[in-house]
Amino acid sequence: MFATFMGLMMSFSYYPQAYKIWKNKSAGQVSALSFLVLAIGGTTWFVYGLLIKDFTISSGFIFGCLGAWLVFTLILIYGKAKDSAR
Repeated sequence: MFATFMGLMMSFSYYPQAYKIWKNKSAGQVSALSFLVLAIGGTTWFVYGLLIKDFTISSGFIFGCLGAWLVFTLILIYGKAKDSAR
């Protein structure tokens, strides 16, 4: 139970970054490669949890992989918009 709780808490750490990018309409110095790696890694762990039917693993990574993909997508959207304005 504790591991599930901590996994969920850590998974929500992506959402403040996503909100900041969306609010400012700028990805600034945020690394797209880092969030791509985190998104792929989180998705892999989530799928692995599903395959072995481990609720702790899959529930701990679902919000994290969604959050990482959200940040990565926002970087692609607002990073290019900022760069094209230069």
